Order: sequence, then structure tokens, then C-alpha cells
Amino acid sequence: MQSFYSKPTDFNPKSIHCVLGIETSCDETGIALYHGQKGLIAHALYSQIELHKPYGGVVPELASRDHILKILPLLKQTLANAHLTLSAIDGITYCAGPGLAGALLVGAAFGRSLGWALGLPTLGVHHMEAHLLAPMLEESTPEFPFVALLVSGGHTLLARVNGLGDYKILGVSLDDAAGEAFDKTAQLLGLNYPGGPAIAALAEKGRPKQFRFPRPMMNRPGCDFSFSGLKTFVSNTLKNSDKNEQTKADIACEFQAAIIDTLARKTVRALKQTGLRRLVVAGGVAANTSLRKEFAYMACKHNITLYYPRPRFCTDNGAMIAYLGYRRLSLGQSDNQGIKTIVRYPLDELN
Repeated sequence: MQSFYSKPTDFNPKSIHCVLGIETSCDETGIALYHGQKGLIAHALYSQIELHKPYGGVVPELASRDHILKILPLLKQTLANAHLTLSAIDGITYCAGPGLAGALLVGAAFGRSLGWALGLPTLGVHHMEAHLLAPMLEESTPEFPFVALLVSGGHTLLARVNGLGDYKILGVSLDDAAGEAFDKTAQLLGLNYPGGPAIAALAEKGRPKQFRFPRPMMNRPGCDFSFSGLKTFVSNTLKNSDKNEQTKADIACEFQAAIIDTLARKTVRALKQTGLRRLVVAGGVAANTSLRKEFAYMACKHNITLYYPRPRFCTDNGAMIAYLGYRRLSLGQSDNQGIKTIVRYPLDELN
């Protein structure tokens, strides 16, 4: 397997202060500047939701083309907001994977080309690692070690985070990620893409416990997840119910409750298994209001200290890439020759 991070010694890590972060892994174009002493200086984000909405999901080719159009204007906007020029940048980082191949290549080619032109070290960083460390952008940050729940459109996993690059996977989704289950269920209910916010909005109109959906794999030991069966359960429920708006709202309410309840109960298992009492919840689904309420209750009940990124940093963004890039570049890590993109790479095999 190709090594994700290498460690050349062709620059002085102590010279790294201000780092540019570039995010183009899927359907958001993100640019940010992070400074080792000043923290996050500026960031800008463009979402492609409206572009992909007519298709009910992300169209990879359209995503890649839109990143090409937006990446340079966003860089100029970010520099202007920070009142800086390119000369203030000491290093450049970009999301090298996991993600969509074409979309990743846009950010990688842009970041590497800019680095070559400016004579700066560049580094491709791991998308999921950036999500796990996104709470480090906040005022209240967790100490290592902690348990992390990463829950997004493409990934659902539980990990013990011992330190930068030291991750032990405790559980993963064996089929659909939670965010993917939201998107597919939204289509069944006739809702727009993205499914997570659409189902959350409809669920607010629903009556709790009008239906009873299963909590997948709770009768099995371990911390793995499975959400594809819930989509099938929704499909069968719709076939056997009146398809009026109230029924759909009730189904959305119970579906969301089943997802959140499963995530919470599996997370408690992971915390008990590790004996840790610090929990990070990150990824796009972590912005869900009902999830945050349930996890707040769970944290209080089990005496757990809970950490989130702010909602804007739960979804894909350049700030988390810039922060992780600063940490890695400060260790002396940078890219070898070439442009690096890796569509899939296990989190626990980074180093």
C-alpha cells in the first residue's frame, strides 16, 4: 500500500507559521489560512448543493469542473479577508483523500502548482484525520486520548485517538454510512438533496413513536454499524401506509431517531470499552440538532465530556485541512515529487 505521509527533510519545520489549506474532496470548495500562534485567520467555503440537487446526489464530473471554477476566486477572497498576500504563506496543504478522484485532483494539482511556483513545502493530508481533529479549531479542545465518532455522508466510524496519527478503529459501518442512509431515505420520501437537513426539517413535524424502527446490530457485540436495512424498512413502511404528509413526517421522525439512538448507544459501548471519558463528534451529521440534544443527554448520564466542531466546520471545509496541515508540516512532513491523491486509505494505517 502506498504510504500516505512521507517525511523528507528539505525544509526547516520551524519556518512554518502560516499554512494555506485547500479542500476539494467532494462537493465543497474550501480555502483557509491557519497560523500557529494566531489560529484560524480566514476561511471561505463554496457549496455545490444547488448544482447537484436536480440529480439527487453528487455528480463527480460536475463537482470537479465546479472546483476548477471556484478555487482561485476563493483563494483571492480568503487572502483579501485576511489582508494578506501570497508572500505571507509558509506552506500549503490540500486534501489528498479519501474522496472523489477528479475532485481531489483539482485541489492537489492547484496546491502542488502553487507550492512549486512559490517555492513552498506542500503536503496532501487525510480527509478523515482532518475531521477528527476539527474540534482543535475551537476554544475548548480535547486532550489526548479520546474517543471520536466520525459520522458523515461517506464515513461512519468510531476510533480511539491517542495522538496525531495514532488511531485505533473501534467500529465502522459495514454498508451505508449514516449520511448516505439519510440521502437514500430522503429520496424515498420525495425530499430534496442533501437528505440530512431535509429529513431533519420534516422530522420536526413528525409525531414521535408513531412507528417503531429497528436499531441495527444492537443485539451483536462490538461497535460496528449497519444502516442499509433501515432504508429498506422505510421503503416497506411507506408501501404499507397512507402516503400523506403527516405519515411521511412521522416516518422521518422515527428514522432520524433510529439513526441517532444507534449512534449514541454504540458510542457508549466504545467509551466503556476504552475507559475514556472524552468524546469528539465530527463530520456533517454532527451538525444535526437532534443528534446534539441526544448526545448531550448521553454525556450527562455517563459523565462524558463532549466536544464538537462548530456546525460550519462539521461539513467539509478548508479550515480543518489547514489546521492538520500546519501540524504535519511542523513535524517536517511534506510531499515527495509528484501530485498525490488517494481515493481510499484506512485511517488507522496512516503512519
